[in-house]
Amino acid sequence: MSTLLRAAATLAVAGTAHAAVNARLLLRAPAPADAPPDEPVAVLLPVRDEAARVAACVAALAVAARSYTAVTGCPAQLLVLDDGSTDATAALAAAAVAGVPGGALLTGAPPPQGWLGKPWACHQLATAADPAARVLVFVDADVLLAPDGLLRTVALLRQAGLDLVSPYPRQLAAGAVPRLLQPLLQWSWLTLLPLRAALRPGRPSLAAANGQLLAVDRRAYEECGGHGAVRASVLEDLELLRALKRRGFRGGVADGTDLATCRMYDDGRAALAGYRKSLWAAAGGGERGRPVASAAQVALLTGVYVVPAVAALRGSRAGWLGYAAGVAGRVVTGRRTGARVLPDAAAHPLGVAVLAVLTAGSWWGRMRGTLRWKGRAVVAGARP
Repeated sequence: MSTLLRAAATLAVAGTAHAAVNARLLLRAPAPADAPPDEPVAVLLPVRDEAARVAACVAALAVAARSYTAVTGCPAQLLVLDDGSTDATAALAAAAVAGVPGGALLTGAPPPQGWLGKPWACHQLATAADPAARVLVFVDADVLLAPDGLLRTVALLRQAGLDLVSPYPRQLAAGAVPRLLQPLLQWSWLTLLPLRAALRPGRPSLAAANGQLLAVDRRAYEECGGHGAVRASVLEDLELLRALKRRGFRGGVADGTDLATCRMYDDGRAALAGYRKSLWAAAGGGERGRPVASAAQVALLTGVYVVPAVAALRGSRAGWLGYAAGVAGRVVTGRRTGARVLPDAAAHPLGVAVLAVLTAGSWWGRMRGTLRWKGRAVVAGARP
């Protein structure tokens, strides 16, 4: 056991060192004055039951679109698609988009057989976008874009020579469960993924993307099949990047902490449900998932970050080293991505343990066909 603990501690230290390197290498958006883009863009926002968020989101997007046009002289179309909302989302979105140059509210059609709701909504938006738009920028309703966020996102896409870029917004987490789980998103790819290598074509397993804010070259998007290529994927953002990489295109994650903020969940119950719906797909494998890879991933994280913490409580020096390294990794990533650092980082092993339990629950729901989100099944062909 002592040998295993020392190995786990070594891996935790290595992970933290890798996160520190990645934090320095993470792509950053250029300043607004540095070679601004000169091409039309389309900003695309799918919404479903987002009455509490949609007005603020659209208002921020409108400011960013106007700023883009003012600086570049090129149009920035803003399209919002209501995806069958059952609350006041459509009315609020219509009021928010009214008067926005190039803005429009679309009414989405129900998803066809074999499509999940989010990919279908994004597909409809991309189809409706102005043919002159050379960049498609997808945004989620829980995102507030900075006034220069659109300009700098498109500039980052072009200056980095990428076909897709996903600037990761600063995550706002309120409440015990969101604060426990949300920072694990940024921590995971900063710790585990070689970010610069992940930008290269091929090797789709080396991919990180976030549909909260995602800009893609339209030609590349259409050549890889767009959202039609990921129509049954619950993690459509990640699978879209993988589809692009398979076709020889370049893309990945970047620093978006000063471009946008995102509050994914308002409380612990919503956070648990949100993670449960999609964790089964986190290890890849598209619409079917990869249960063996998912189990291996959970086992590795538990062995490296949970077991040493338990051993530390029993006086193990190796356990204390592993625990300290895990906390240090959370501090490094938190400072780099604008997340709350202390005391949250001290609970890192508990967060990883909860994530492991949620992953198991996610697979249980996946196998039973009972996973749902906003009234819809999140697995194509699942029981209604």
